[in-house]
Amino acid sequence: MACKCKKCNCDCGFIAPMSALWQIYDGIGAKADIVSIAWEREGGKVFRYDLPIPQRLDPAAAKYVSYVVERIAKFIVWAAGGWKLYLSGPDAVVKPVAKAYTKRGARQFDFDFFTSIYGRNVEVEIVPAKKMPEMNESPALVKTVADGCRIGFDLGASDFKISALNKGKVVFSEEFPWDPRNNADPEYHYEKLTAGLKAAAAALPRVDAIGGSTAGVLVGQKLGLASLFRAVKEKNPSKFETAQNMFFRIEKDWNVPFAVYNDGDVTALAGMITMNKKGILGVAMGSSEAVGYVDPKGRMTGRISELAFAPVDFNPNAPKCEWSGDAGVGAMAFSQQAVNWLAEKYGFKFPAKMALPERLKVVQAAMAEGDEKALKVYIQIGRFLAHAIPWYNEFYDYENMMILGRVTSGLGGSIILETAKTVLKDVYPEWSEKIDIFMPDEKARRLGQSVAAAQIPVIKATGKKK
Repeated sequence: MACKCKKCNCDCGFIAPMSALWQIYDGIGAKADIVSIAWEREGGKVFRYDLPIPQRLDPAAAKYVSYVVERIAKFIVWAAGGWKLYLSGPDAVVKPVAKAYTKRGARQFDFDFFTSIYGRNVEVEIVPAKKMPEMNESPALVKTVADGCRIGFDLGASDFKISALNKGKVVFSEEFPWDPRNNADPEYHYEKLTAGLKAAAAALPRVDAIGGSTAGVLVGQKLGLASLFRAVKEKNPSKFETAQNMFFRIEKDWNVPFAVYNDGDVTALAGMITMNKKGILGVAMGSSEAVGYVDPKGRMTGRISELAFAPVDFNPNAPKCEWSGDAGVGAMAFSQQAVNWLAEKYGFKFPAKMALPERLKVVQAAMAEGDEKALKVYIQIGRFLAHAIPWYNEFYDYENMMILGRVTSGLGGSIILETAKTVLKDVYPEWSEKIDIFMPDEKARRLGQSVAAAQIPVIKATGKKK
């Protein structure tokens, strides 16, 4: 780890997380203390991370290390999920972190979010090192098949995609615009998706199975929290549970094998299916950042991988996520939100009422014309990605990163990819040799998740078909 790069050689003020770790490592002498961070989630699963730190810390150094530890704790909970945080280390480092993850702490949003997901208050416990829980995950294989007549859907915030497969051949693939964020009636969501499914079914002789990919955090087939239903939760809270249970309703309507996964996981599955690769971290840059993971053995870990809320920029003055209120999170680096704030920074002017998808189209059109401002936007996202790759590798064992989503469409996507490869080679040569960054072709990038999702459910040998 020879490089001590603190920024990405640009004017955005970005501070790379790996440089924050290296700054701590530089202070370690012959001996080191260990700060341990672990989040426990359902079924006794635990994700643990151990950070070596200098044995003697003055107050300023302790404050800095505590900040880095809090960022790691935040990354882990949004990567793996969790209802209980365990901390071990010097009080000056871990006590401020423990305080942050309380009802009135700095991470109140995170506390409320995971309390809602798991139906129990988030807990924090500072323990001696010998009482820290060990890493404990139970990865599971997910086999995809393409037999029969299948429908797959992929729900995003500005549109949803639906594909129909007949014996593995795509016979229908369409995008349907919708505006779930501004519709507080769950019937809107249900009717829109049902209409799309019926359009796909019309292209098939029958429907044997339906698979789905969706933004948001899933607990089984129930959506815990999702930006798709944000308007319902805020404006029509009495109907929120109805919205959360929409997939059960869809399953009952069609009465065929049905399965729905987080869109990030389906991104990784799509990469495994289409590119014949394993050990994949899939990053979809759309209305937000969606991430999924297939380990080197082709298994799912059960992590939530909601890295849109996980930190990738350690500058406290980085742009803030408008939902969580936290600075430097993934959504502000790898999504339409990132395109918007970078575009405005570099001189684009948008009408106040123009939605983010339309702003992205403006930037994409400008890029196609060779606009220098648009070029800066995509170069910057590529730089962000390069610095995130080794940071993500601290928590995910992967050798392949697949990027896709609307932000990567067109010429801009190629610029993001090539910039990331160049910066990775220059700044992080060890990771450049280890990790392959790639994009699928245009069709797979835009519609691949729906096709992959269609292949997840197992068709039963007997049973009613619709």
